[in-house]
Amino acid sequence: MSGQFNAIEEIICDIKAGKMVIVIDDESRENEGDLLMAAAAATKEKINFMAKFGRGLICVP
Repeated sequence: MSGQFNAIEEIICDIKAGKMVIVIDDESRENEGDLLMAAAAATKEKINFMAKFGRGLICVP
């Protein structure tokens, strides 16, 4: 996998700002990405985006 990744601190700032981010795991694991956002920032449009384009389970801890 090649590409540029953001620093953890930058991702935390984005989540605090209500943005949705993609968190990926290592190539030696599932090599997949998860859409992530703060629950307080969830809207019906963002949840619909996750369902439509994420095509997986939507989890709320």
